[in-house]
Amino acid sequence: MWARRARIVNARVVRLVLTGASRLLPAARYLLRALHRRWRRSLQFRTVLTTLMLAIGSFTVVGAYLSNQIADNLFQERLTQAESETRYNVKQVQDTFDGAQVTDQSSVITLVYDTLNAVEGRGSVIQRRYVFEAMPEQTKPRNRWVESRASDQLTISVIPTDLRKAVEDSGKDQFWASTQFPVGTEDRPGIAVGNKVTFNGTVYELYLIYDLNTAQKTLDEIQNVLLAGAAVLALMIGAIAWYVTRNVVSPVSHAAVVSEKLAAGQLQERMVVKGEDEVARLGASFNHMAASLQEQITQLATLSQMQQRFVSDVSHELRTPLTTVRMAAEVLYDARDEFDPINKRSAELLYHQVERFQSLLADLLEISRFDAGVAMLDAEPTDIVQLIGHVMEGVAPVAAEYGSEVTLHAPAGSIVAEMDDRRIDRILRNLVLNALEHGEGRPVNISVAANDTAVAVAVRDHGIGMTSAEAARVFDRFWRADPARARTTGGSGLGLSIATEDTKLHNGWLQAWGSKGSGSNFRLTLPLRQGETITLSPLQLEPADVGLDVGPGKQLMLLDQAVMVPRPAAARSNGTAGSNGRAGSNGTEERP
Repeated sequence: MWARRARIVNARVVRLVLTGASRLLPAARYLLRALHRRWRRSLQFRTVLTTLMLAIGSFTVVGAYLSNQIADNLFQERLTQAESETRYNVKQVQDTFDGAQVTDQSSVITLVYDTLNAVEGRGSVIQRRYVFEAMPEQTKPRNRWVESRASDQLTISVIPTDLRKAVEDSGKDQFWASTQFPVGTEDRPGIAVGNKVTFNGTVYELYLIYDLNTAQKTLDEIQNVLLAGAAVLALMIGAIAWYVTRNVVSPVSHAAVVSEKLAAGQLQERMVVKGEDEVARLGASFNHMAASLQEQITQLATLSQMQQRFVSDVSHELRTPLTTVRMAAEVLYDARDEFDPINKRSAELLYHQVERFQSLLADLLEISRFDAGVAMLDAEPTDIVQLIGHVMEGVAPVAAEYGSEVTLHAPAGSIVAEMDDRRIDRILRNLVLNALEHGEGRPVNISVAANDTAVAVAVRDHGIGMTSAEAARVFDRFWRADPARARTTGGSGLGLSIATEDTKLHNGWLQAWGSKGSGSNFRLTLPLRQGETITLSPLQLEPADVGLDVGPGKQLMLLDQAVMVPRPAAARSNGTAGSNGRAGSNGTEERP
C-alpha cells in the first residue's frame, strides 16, 4: 500500500514538473526572442550590455586574482607561524620526555597527557590540536604504556597518508600538509605539521594540527566585499554607459526618425539642435541638407508638373488642327493619281507622316494620363489565349509583309485571368509588332503558360537581338537602339514605355532578354487574380534554344515544356504600336 501511494505521489510530482516546464518554456523562448530583437534593433542596448559584460568579465578576472593572492598570503603567513611554533613545541616535548624520571604506568600516562596538553595551545592566535601515535612495525618494549593520544576525540585518520609516510620515512625532519578535521558538526580547514619524538625507547609520530577557520572566515569576508564592490561598480558602469550612450544615440535615433519622415514625403521635418558640440553640428548639417533637398524636390516637382501639363495641353491643342490636316492629307492622297510624279510622292509622304504624327500624339496623350496618375484599370476575367489569337489576326498583314511566320504555343483549353483586355491587347500587339519588325523575316513564337498564381506570355523572335548595353534602356521613353536609323522605322518610341505602365497597373512583370544575332525574348507575367503577388513566372526569360540550329538561317523555339497547341498566324487590325529599338531587361529582377 505504501509503495502504491509513493508511486502515485511520484507521478503527481512528475506531472506538476512537466506542466510547469511546458508553461515556462514558451515564456523563456519569448524572453530570448525579445532580447535578440532588442539586441538587433537598439545600439544603446548593445552598447550597455556589452559594457556590462566586459566589466563583469574584468571584475571576475581581477577579483579571482586578488582573492587568490590574499588566500595565498594568509595561508603562507599561517604556515610560517605553524612551522615555527611546531619546531619550538616539538623541542619542548622531546626535552620533557628525555628528562622524565617515571617508572610506573600511571606516572607515564600523566606525564604524556600533561605534556601534550601544554602544547595544544588553547586560546592562542592559531588554535592547534595534536595527534600522538606510536609508529607501527616497531618492537614493543615491556614498559610502553601509551599507544596514542589525540585532542577532542581526533584520530590518526585525519592525517593525510602522504604526510604520515613522509614522517615515518624521515629522521628528524619536519613535514606539513593541508587537511580537514571535524569540530562538532562541521569540517574545518587546517595545517597538519608532523615530527618524530621518542619516549622510553618508543618512536612516536607527533602531529600538531592548526585550525585555519579564522583565516577562512577572513578570506570569505574579503571575497564578499570584493563581490559586493564588483556588483556596485558594474551597476555604476552600466548606468554611466547608459547615460553616455543615451546622449550619443538619442540624436542618431532622432535623425533616423526624421529621415524616415522625410523619405515618406514629410519634407518639413527637422532635427532639434541643442548646444555646439559635434552632435549639434551634425544636426545642423542634417537640417541644412533636408532644407536643400526640400527646395530641390519642390522645384523638380513643380517643373515636372509644368512639363506634364505642357505635354497634355499641347497634345490636346494639336488634336483639332491635326484632324484638319489629316482630312486634307486624305483628300490629297485619294487624288494622288491625278498629280504629276513629284506631287504624287509628296501627297503620299504627307499622308503617311500625318498618320505617324497622329499615332505619336495618341501615345503622348496616353503617357500624360499615366504621369498624371489618372489611368484606371478596368479588370475583368478574360481568356488570354483568345486575346492572343485576336492580336495574331491583327498583325497578320504585317507578318506577311515581313515574311515571318507567327506561331502560338499554349496549353489546351483556356487560361482565364483578371485583366484589362484593352491594355493587355495593346501590350501584346506592341511586343509582336516589335518582334516582326526586328525579326528579319524569321519565325516569331508566342508561348503561354500558367501556374497557381500567374500567367505568362513570351514573344520570341530570331532577328538582330540586343546587347547587354541596350538591355538596360529598352523601356526608356523615345530611346532607340540605333540613333542613326530613320525615324520612319520603329514607331513613336513610346510603345514599350506605355506597355510598362500598363503592366504596372496590373502589378505584373514585363521583362526582356536578348543576345546579339540570336534574337530577343519579351516576357509578360500577370497575376491570375488582382491583388495577388507574383513569386514565380511560369515561363523562363532566357530561352533554351539559343544556338540550336535547325536549318539554314532558321532557329527552333522551345520556351515551355507543357503540351503546346500550335496556332497559325492571321490578319492584322489597327492598333497602337511602337518600338524603342531592342534591348534586354526593364530593370526588374527575375525571381527564381
